[in-house]
This record gives sequence, C-alpha cells and structure tokens, in this order.
Amino acid sequence: MTEQQRKELDELLRHGPLDIGGDVTEQRTIFHEMIAAIPVPSDVSTAQHELGGVPVVIMDTPGTDPSVAVLYLHGSAYALGSAADSVGLAADVSRRVGARAISVDYRLAPEHRFPAALEDAVAAYRGLLDEGVPAARIAMVGESAGGGLVAATLAALGDHALPQPGCAAVFSPWVDMTVSGASARTRADLDPVLTPEAMRTRARDYLGAHDLATPLASPIFADLTGLAPLLIQVGSHEILLDDALRLAARAADQDVRVELQVWPEVPHVFQGYAALLDDAGQALDAAAAFIKRNWLART
Repeated sequence: MTEQQRKELDELLRHGPLDIGGDVTEQRTIFHEMIAAIPVPSDVSTAQHELGGVPVVIMDTPGTDPSVAVLYLHGSAYALGSAADSVGLAADVSRRVGARAISVDYRLAPEHRFPAALEDAVAAYRGLLDEGVPAARIAMVGESAGGGLVAATLAALGDHALPQPGCAAVFSPWVDMTVSGASARTRADLDPVLTPEAMRTRARDYLGAHDLATPLASPIFADLTGLAPLLIQVGSHEILLDDALRLAARAADQDVRVELQVWPEVPHVFQGYAALLDDAGQALDAAAAFIKRNWLART
C-alpha cells in the first residue's frame, strides 16, 4: 500500500490550493481552512497559555507525563500558520511521546521580521524552564521553518546563558534562507508542495534587509557546537532535502550527536499525513523513540 499511498498523496498536494509564495493574507486563510478541515482527535485537549510573555497552545493526550514536555515550533515559511494550526501534528508527537506538547505562537513575517520569531522561541523556552521543567526533560520539535527555528534556537541558547534541552527533532527543516542547496534544482519537479521561488519570496519577507546567510536565520551557517542530540527527518522528494543533509553534516562535523533519516519518495513534512501515509506514522514513531531514548539517558 505504501507506494500507492505516496502516489495518491503526491497527486493530492499537487492540486491543492496552497501557494506558499503567494499573497500572505490570502494564503494564511487558505492554510487555516485546509488545517481546519482535518478534525483533531476528540481525546486531545487544548488550552491557551503564555510562556515568557509569548502565547502558546498546550496540548494534552491521555496518560501524559507532567514531568516532560515537547516545545513545538510550527512551520509554513515564517509567514503562515499558527500554534492552533499545528495542533494536529504536535498532538501526534505528544501522544507517541507521552508528554504534553506546547506549540509556540511566534510572531510572523513580514509584519515581524527576524529576529522576532527567534526571540519568541527563546522566550518561550526560558518560560518553560521558569515553570520548573528541567531542561533535560524538554524536547524541542519543529517542522519546515519551525525545524529551522529549532536549530537556530538551540544555537542561540548559549548567548542567553540557557542550557540545551534533552534533545531536538526536526522534520524537513528549512535552514538555508539563501535557498542554495542543490536539491532546490534537482528536486524541483518532484516536490509537490514547495518551489525555490516561493521560498526565496518568504526568505526575503523574513529577513528584510538582513543578509540571507545570517547564521541565526540560516543555521546551516551557524556554530552548532554543543547542541543537544538532534534527529533530522526529511523526504527524498522535496527541495529542502539538501538543507537536511547539510545540517546533519555540519552538526556531525561540530561533534553534535545527530541522526539523519531520509524517507524515500515522500514530500515535505510528510509526517503531517499520518492518516493517509503509513510512512508518516512510522516516522513519528521513530521520532518518539528518539525523544524517549534521550530523556531516559538524561534521567
């Protein structure tokens, strides 16, 4: 079934209404409507909260362990999406890990440019520590731009005298605002979701006058020394494949314990389609196992 599932998902995404590089106001509405059309399981409870002055959505599933937490950073190119829109995927992680997930409603571009999103992510992490959750019992998780923001946040924590979390997992991370990876060209016809042009538009919205290679916006260029153990998952049919490969190589070169998983013939953030794709559920299971393994190692 997996091969057929991959083909059906590819076809669905190619004919979807979302244009990541399109008009921000219009695409935000389309994105929200797409997410809202997928019901959240009835056993997922959500609550509005603040961490470090930043709005967040807290998700709980039955049997969650209050001593651990997943700090979740949503994707959609720093311009679309919200903490509320991320509930479905974040709750999938929460359920498998057995911990509450806390999705950060960081400020979006172009209204709020770099480093606004990074400041909010660091503030939320600090707020979680201030609430008494030990750093070793926190996992940071993010997808797409949120995955890049996870990497940037980890790289920035030392500047704020904050400890690294227990581990981090990133799905299809966007870590190069210059969009210079080879896969931006070689995977362009295979990727049913993203285009290099759309990503360059959103990169400029996010960075404004800043250099696109600014390390804490494009953490592929950052000093990653001392980062928490890192899991990277990516699909082979996406233009950000090279972002993931280069992030893993750079992390390894700087002595970070890193695991890279490339899933064949699947699209950008395929983990979000667990209801349609067996690969997605298997990838989420692997991410949960990585997180729990690292929490146990730090106990």
